Amino acid sequence: QVQLVESGGGLVQVGDSLRLSCAASGSTASLYDMAWFRQAPGKEREFVAAIDYIARKTDYVDSVKGRFTISRDNAKDTLYLQMNTLIPEDTAVYYCAAKINAYDQRLYTAERDYFYWGPGTQVTVSS
Repeated sequence: QVQLVESGGGLVQVGDSLRLSCAASGSTASLYDMAWFRQAPGKEREFVAAIDYIARKTDYVDSVKGRFTISRDNAKDTLYLQMNTLIPEDTAVYYCAAKINAYDQRLYTAERDYFYWGPGTQVTVSS
């Protein structure tokens, strides 16, 4: 099974950029569809972005479209989330998640579809 560890979070100002990374170990990342979720204080965890196992397809929640980019480097077993033009509403703990690819041509956006999770990294956007 795969283990996931996020990094790259921090405290930034409105309009700044951050790049989150998620390192996968224990199994090759190319077997998994992967995603980013986030949980803001007092709110449910929400889907942010997803990418299929060979980076052919991506999907985003509307609130981050045009600002965030999900990508992956399977040679490095690493998932990324480039976050630009950050706003206070992006403040949350960001989680990396993975599921075994089902070869069904779908991207999954529900938390229940992902079996493997990282511990999360805090992103705080200050105004």
